[in-house]
Parts: sequence; C-alpha cells; structure tokens
Amino acid sequence: MSSVRQEGKDKIIFVTKEDHESPSSAELVEEDPNDPYEERGLILPNGEINWNCPCLGGMASGPCGTEFKDAFSCFHYSKEEVKGSDCLEQFRAMQECMQRYPELYPQEDEKSSNKTSQDSAEESGANSTPASEQDSNASQPDTESSAES
Repeated sequence: MSSVRQEGKDKIIFVTKEDHESPSSAELVEEDPNDPYEERGLILPNGEINWNCPCLGGMASGPCGTEFKDAFSCFHYSKEEVKGSDCLEQFRAMQECMQRYPELYPQEDEKSSNKTSQDSAEESGANSTPASEQDSNASQPDTESSAES
C-alpha cells in the first residue's frame, strides 16, 4: 500500500512493489500552446521568434536589443536565395551599435589578438635571457669546471 507525505511544498509518495505491477492510471495534462510561461525554443510553434529564449543570451534586451531584433527578424523572415542577403543594413546597424559598447560586446578578433600578443610576450620572456645577463654570464668563469680541474 502506498503512502503520501507532505513536506512543505513537496509531496512525497512511497509506493510498493505491488503498486508498480499494475498499469499507471496517471493522466498527462495536454500542454497549452498559448501559455506564456511555458518554455519554448527560439522559434515558437506559430513561426514567430521567441525573444525570451535564453539561447539569445540577453541580446534582445541589451542596449543594442532593437538593432539585434531588426537584424535577426530580417534574417529569419528573409526569402532571398542567399538567406539574409537582404539584411546587410540591419546587420551593419547592429554592428555599429555593438562597437559603441565594447565592454558589453567585445570583438572576437580583439580577444584573440590580445591573448596571442600576451602569449607571445610570455613565451619570448620565458625562453630568453636579457643581453646584459648573457654578457655578465660570459665574463664569469665556470666554477664547476674550474673546481674539477
């Protein structure tokens, strides 16, 4: 015989082996396609863009949200042979807006070029000895080899 216990907001149901042997009588609730709180993907069942999708990473609500929505909508609804080829102006406006907020929208090439220049500076600094040190080392006798002779 199963037992039910309520703990705060949670309902805990313990079932027996016998309970599992009979088919379930649970009824699944049909999803409401008009429920605004229901999780959806990027494209809603009606074909519209879900601007609340977490997959957009907040782009639709940032300082360039309007430009992003214009460009993305243009691309999504584009009927051109090369999809989005009619959206160059919208993407240009979005890019110009993003360049005005570099702290929020860092350029990928800036990230990689900064990392590359830092890496190369670290490598060259780690593997080389300054010329002044090289000169002073050359003028000093090798104490190990002189001690052995």
